[in-house]
Amino acid sequence: MIILDTSVWIEFLKGKRSYFTAIKALLENRQILAIECVFGELLQGAKNKRERETIVLYWDNLPKVNDEELWIEAGKYSFAHRLISKGVGLIDCVIIVAARRENARIWSIDKKLNFLLKKEEKYVI
Repeated sequence: MIILDTSVWIEFLKGKRSYFTAIKALLENRQILAIECVFGELLQGAKNKRERETIVLYWDNLPKVNDEELWIEAGKYSFAHRLISKGVGLIDCVIIVAARRENARIWSIDKKLNFLLKKEEKYVI
């Protein structure tokens, strides 16, 4: 299973060919896990009703990450690794913790998140 970072979802929703083709295949094979904070960010940035409806449709139909105590665990993870001082925000920590819990991989184009993930290669796409 794969968790897509907000940055990757944006490229997919824009229809960028290199992302669209790969993600479409993953979606068709039910390989994408939805995570609430990413979809919240996507909805926050929606430009119109059609975009909002598309995002909600994906949210409603994808398997979801187990989010019980996820934000608390992410805060602990961030504190333990002093990630706030490295420019890694809480949402990125939520994604990392969720991937660990679900034994999933993360696909991101965020430079800070990818730099951090290189230390834990099994989570990176």
